[in-house]
Amino acid sequence: MSNLRLILALHNHQPVGNFDGVFEAAYRDSYLPFIEVLEQYPEIPFALHTSGPLLEWLVDQHPDYIERVRALVECGRVEILGGGFFEPIMTMIPHVDRVGQIREFSAYLEELFTAKVRGMWMPERVWEQHLVSAIAEAGIEYTILDDFHFERAGVSGDDLFGYYLTEDEGRLLKVFPGSETLRYTIPFQEPHATYEFLRGLAARRPGATVVCADDGEKFGSWPETYDHVYKRGWLTRFCDMIVGNRDWLETTTLGRTVDATLPLGKVYIPDGSYREMTEWVLPPADHHEYEKAGKLVRSHDQSHQIKPFFRAGGFWRNFKSRYPESDEMYARMLGLSKRLTALSARPDADPDYLDVARRELYRGQCNCPYWHGSFGGLYLPHLRNAIYRALILCHNALDEAEGKSGPRVALEVGDFNLDARQEVRLENDRLIAFARPAQGGQVYELDVREVAVNVLSTLDRRPEAYHQTILDTIRTRGAADPTGVAASIHDRVVLKQDNLDDLIVYDRHPRKAFVDHFYPLDVTLDDLIAARDVERGDFVAGAYLAKAHRETDRVALVMERPGWADGHSIRIRKTIELAAGSPALEVRYVLEGLPAGACLHFAVEINLAGMAGHADDRYYSNLAGDKLGMLDSRIDQQHLAGLSLADEWLDLAVGLSWTKPGGVWCFPIETVSQSEGGFEGVYQSSAVVPHWHVTGDESGRWEVGVRLSVDSWKPVEAAAARFRASLAEV
Repeated sequence: MSNLRLILALHNHQPVGNFDGVFEAAYRDSYLPFIEVLEQYPEIPFALHTSGPLLEWLVDQHPDYIERVRALVECGRVEILGGGFFEPIMTMIPHVDRVGQIREFSAYLEELFTAKVRGMWMPERVWEQHLVSAIAEAGIEYTILDDFHFERAGVSGDDLFGYYLTEDEGRLLKVFPGSETLRYTIPFQEPHATYEFLRGLAARRPGATVVCADDGEKFGSWPETYDHVYKRGWLTRFCDMIVGNRDWLETTTLGRTVDATLPLGKVYIPDGSYREMTEWVLPPADHHEYEKAGKLVRSHDQSHQIKPFFRAGGFWRNFKSRYPESDEMYARMLGLSKRLTALSARPDADPDYLDVARRELYRGQCNCPYWHGSFGGLYLPHLRNAIYRALILCHNALDEAEGKSGPRVALEVGDFNLDARQEVRLENDRLIAFARPAQGGQVYELDVREVAVNVLSTLDRRPEAYHQTILDTIRTRGAADPTGVAASIHDRVVLKQDNLDDLIVYDRHPRKAFVDHFYPLDVTLDDLIAARDVERGDFVAGAYLAKAHRETDRVALVMERPGWADGHSIRIRKTIELAAGSPALEVRYVLEGLPAGACLHFAVEINLAGMAGHADDRYYSNLAGDKLGMLDSRIDQQHLAGLSLADEWLDLAVGLSWTKPGGVWCFPIETVSQSEGGFEGVYQSSAVVPHWHVTGDESGRWEVGVRLSVDSWKPVEAAAARFRASLAEV
């Protein structure tokens, strides 16, 4: 008779918007070979969670894999776990979307694998007690958290091996603790280490249940693990170890355990996530202090007694506080969810478009770009772009559901980014722009509806705790990749390129559009690239008074602000206009009260994202269509009336022009971030900064118009070709 149950639960996931090559590599190196090995061991059942984005890709690209998994399900070898369809952090989305995502994914899984879905994977193990109500309402019986969660609830030691009941508003949920010890021994240590742990537990606690629940990518996709797990036979040795000890060790599933055993008790689990994430969410200074405190605890001769009470760490929701870009996506998603809920109650709304909007909303809730840890997450532009693409498509579908069509324009005022200040949305049939008068009158989101791209999906350069690790590594010349398999992917220190220290630069203001600067007359492009303190005005983040003007075919946001520029008191009036059917924002600046006989250096910063930085088909051009360099180029032109940024792959051209010729600086915004492969520089956006040496007229007034147009690249390029041909004829 077996006296210890072992549950192996695998979580396979790729986020919405990840590159097809990444999906394919993970399938080749991890998902497929794991199944191939386990097929040879009919004695070993396991639980499998495959996230919706990955599962849809597998259904489309590798239906044979789906057939193999289905065969394992049918013979009782695999228990399928559900969850949110597109892997949202459950605490981040509204209750109605939690229930909707879980139910929709369960229905999809049950149709695909013809098996009842009873349990779910909790994305990133982010937990708050109120989630019980939504999970139970969606029809789920049980889930898995980390033993770390239970320790914070006062459950520790050998009481962590089984499952517990938890409750909210009278609804019950069964919760299994996942073993952190097994997360670190499997597959990073030889199977004997796991054997010793399990054997000791079986002797101390006969009849116990232990759960190993972790990412499937650690079995082949994480660095160095493919050779270790498959070529050097770790997984085969591990399975042999399990089979060879069946007299006391039984591998089973969550569902069978729930049906055969009673809960160990009831527990209410504090808010939290897995341990490493509670560290990553801390501000860098706090993170360093936390690490110091952790080392002190671990070095203490009674650390095992102290550790359960060492509970400092961050709260997942504060990723939205640390990263305003995450908060902007969140607020946009939340607004669309509320709009969808309201429209769904209207009998005149088109149900087909509502279904499209709901599916795109769910895609836009995929968790990965909303936070950052040891994986790229928020720092990966293609993942942020995928979220915005889904949210823009959701917005479009909601318009269709309401019957909106053809040229139109609207302006709405509200607290769109949830900061207790009023923002303004200007919208027509081609563009959606969000402006914040209270923060420099900046435009912080600009959606191109036809191609579903937010060209202001930028990211600021800010301090990260691991930046010091990079600097220390470079200083000690320890940039070489460690040999062997690290005990955790979080322990790796690999610099993927040279001179990363040159890219560790921190921004002094948000990298958005129509950011108003006053500089010294002798400021240089190098000063801006290095983010030196050269600001001589207080308009960058100053609050503008705003008025809205609405006409039938045109809307305008008029903002005014008195302030200081290089020691002089002046006033700026900034007007943003949008017309029905137009692909352009028209922005007019009027500077008043300029000092007589003095010259000021005025600049308008516009950061543009959503495009690749270093590719031949992504480039700057002048107004004649002549290429000036790729989008990660540094450009310093002295007399220009405009330029354009082209992305042929997206079929997108962003044109910028200004009514008074002036100088223009362009340079890339590149961050240094960490990913599973190591530390690397990442192109985030291109800063375009037209600037003028300004003197007022007799009344102390100066003005300029700036036009930002977004259109298809093909007709723009054709027009430029015609213009070049006409010049050649002349």
